[in-house]
Amino acid sequence: MTLLAFALVAFIGIVTPGPTVLLALSNGSRFGVRRAAPGMAGAMLSDIVLTCAVALGLGALLAASETLFAIVKWIGVGYLAFLGVGLLRSKGAFDAAAAGAADDTGTSRAIFLKSFLVAVTNPKGYLFFTAFLPQFITPDLPQAPQYAMLAAVFTTIDCVVMFGYALLGAKAVQVLRRSGALWLDRICGGALLMLAGTLALYRRAAN
Repeated sequence: MTLLAFALVAFIGIVTPGPTVLLALSNGSRFGVRRAAPGMAGAMLSDIVLTCAVALGLGALLAASETLFAIVKWIGVGYLAFLGVGLLRSKGAFDAAAAGAADDTGTSRAIFLKSFLVAVTNPKGYLFFTAFLPQFITPDLPQAPQYAMLAAVFTTIDCVVMFGYALLGAKAVQVLRRSGALWLDRICGGALLMLAGTLALYRRAAN
């Protein structure tokens, strides 16, 4: 029952559009589901990193240190804004293959790093995991196996949700005309810029 409750709350949190699922949607529309897979792997690795950070107490440190919080926050703001502007300036999904051939933006490594870095430079993720995960941990039992189980459940749900977004993006391109696909990039880019603005205004809760 505890794992079911955790899975339900995790699903609601993941399916709500955020930076990583927006990237999955964009990657699916620009490169197809198969080439969007490295981005899913990057987001899943970030889930494991965040879980380990909570287990080691790094999330609590971030919550307690205003300076550290500000550093991570503004790195995240800058990176989200960079990705958003990149999508706003793109030529649309139909030109993504050519663009990827001209530089490294469409390589598996680049797609992987984008999703990974978006998640690990977002302090809200650390604070969310810090507040969320311990509620499903039994203090009297060994904690490492429990955190490992929660990480496995969370990453699995994350992968399924991102696959759904990537598939949605890929299918949308098949039915949209060139201008429609271009607007899909614009929408994702604008959403990332809005998230960057939201993160810029985000404040660490007072202890």
